[in-house]
Amino acid sequence: MGGAVAVPGVEPVAGGAIGVPAIPAIPIRQIVPWAVLVVLLALITLYFVGAEQGATSVVSGRYLHEFLHDGRHILAFPCH
Repeated sequence: MGGAVAVPGVEPVAGGAIGVPAIPAIPIRQIVPWAVLVVLLALITLYFVGAEQGATSVVSGRYLHEFLHDGRHILAFPCH
């Protein structure tokens, strides 16, 4: 009566039952740009939270230091 219906991304198992969805392979060429972006954003964030003060200051004034002050304490960076 009812034939097997092909569902994209789902591999049939013995007996016609539907099995676990197949996980598509993601090419490394698609992952690398996103990984580089995430690493750069993490390093920039780490710099501003951990080192943006005093002699290494990129932004003048104390507004950025005060904005990130609690983050320094949460991440155990000394700031005063």
